[in-house]
Amino acid sequence: MLKIEELVHAFIHSQCDFEKEIVLTNHFQADWEADILVINAEGFSHEIEIKLSKSDFKNDFKKSYVNTSTGEKFLKHDKICCGDYICNSFSFLLPMGMIEHSVIPEHCGIIEFYHNVDSWETEFYLIRKPTKVHEDSYWKLTDKDLFIRKMALNLLYKKMEVKGKHEELIFKNPFEIKKTK
Repeated sequence: MLKIEELVHAFIHSQCDFEKEIVLTNHFQADWEADILVINAEGFSHEIEIKLSKSDFKNDFKKSYVNTSTGEKFLKHDKICCGDYICNSFSFLLPMGMIEHSVIPEHCGIIEFYHNVDSWETEFYLIRKPTKVHEDSYWKLTDKDLFIRKMALNLLYKKMEVKGKHEELIFKNPFEIKKTK
């Protein structure tokens, strides 16, 4: 069985241009997480959500968030389709034929994949391009300097994990509000 990490690796290495795009996996920002986040040279962002089962797909439409300042509760895809979302576009990456295309909202792109277990090759098919839900660049909606610092910190953590030192060390969160003297 294809592991999600293998699928992500196959997708980003065959479908993304690392010279022109920032490509992040399992990227967390505020109250949401993107399986794959692609930001192009113009600053337009595309979230790609991987779903490997029908139940996981259905659960994506039950996800709700609460606006911390207003207390308003909203569903994830209601927020996306009305353009009140940080990413410019959103797609699902799904196994071929798993979900009937007609049940996937029009604002969502559809990318299907087929994994050949004999050759261990994975092919990707763009079924439907996503709708651009707004024109604001990712950098207009996000603090670019903080984004870069978080990326650098994540790289440090990953390096420590690879070296097996992460469990031995205690880290303070460098992004906590510093007390002024």
